[in-house]
Amino acid sequence: MMPGRLCLALISVGLGAAAFAQTPAAPAPDDAGLNLRFANGIAAIAEDKVITVDDVRREIAPLVAQLQRDARSEREFNEKLEQLQDDVIQSLIDRVLIVKEFRKDEKKHIPDSFVDNRISDIQSEQFDNDRSKFLSYLRSRGTTLREYRKEVEEDIIYNYMRQQQRKSQSVISPVRIETFYNENKDRFYQEDGVHLRLIQFSRNDQTDDELRAKANLVFARLKAGEKFEDLAKEYSQDSRRAKGGDWGWQKRSDLKPEFSEPLFALNKGEVSSAILLPEGCFILFAEDRKFAGIQPIDTVREEIERVLLQQMSRNSQEHWMERLRRNGYVKHY
Repeated sequence: MMPGRLCLALISVGLGAAAFAQTPAAPAPDDAGLNLRFANGIAAIAEDKVITVDDVRREIAPLVAQLQRDARSEREFNEKLEQLQDDVIQSLIDRVLIVKEFRKDEKKHIPDSFVDNRISDIQSEQFDNDRSKFLSYLRSRGTTLREYRKEVEEDIIYNYMRQQQRKSQSVISPVRIETFYNENKDRFYQEDGVHLRLIQFSRNDQTDDELRAKANLVFARLKAGEKFEDLAKEYSQDSRRAKGGDWGWQKRSDLKPEFSEPLFALNKGEVSSAILLPEGCFILFAEDRKFAGIQPIDTVREEIERVLLQQMSRNSQEHWMERLRRNGYVKHY
């Protein structure tokens, strides 16, 4: 039999040719262009688990179409596919090692009901709750229901163990947050910004005086204490009327001068005068305001904490996996 590594190389070529033989809009073939002749080739062994080329194919196949869309040439596609193959093989190896780590503790186990519920969800989500379709899928894979239950159980274990590793990193000291802020201040620069709401009166052959009269009604009701959002829902003829004329945060560069100049002259809670343009009359409201500059640390403290937690979690995961790989039996082909 051909070595597994060479099998994968040939699969890579087959995938590339199959994918690029199609037009960009065409879906990838059901088998993702894989040469099934090598489906029983061995990609790696982790502990007592043989990882076959078919295992790798099954993981890669759903991702081929996106690779095809992203690649600018067949050569680039094949390079990305080869990297994906390596990543998938490593992921399948890591999965075996993580499950082994879970099973070391004899007190830990996954209740049968968890597995039953997950299989029921899979049947519902992927097979229209049709058990015959589900069993047909297992036969097409040459997998028994017992073997599939084990796969599902290992899925649950894998996700549980990864989640537990992430939870182990949960506290970031204020000193570390301040250090990160001081070393990365440029990252927290913000442009001028306004949270914009507006009311639009479409012209529809109306004169400037007629449009001004409508705007004056709005101004009078605002002065009487009514909310701009409520008046926008009542009067505005723009596409965001149902949302109270809410156009979200806008930068100066997002808008044409006819809007940006009056809008960025407003402070929070202020309303512009009527802006008359060929398409109609506009009233702008600055619901909130940000000014250009480095944001204060209290504004970005939660963002920094999230970044540092992600970094710590990633580093912890890497160290954890290095230990499992170092202590486990792995052989690549």
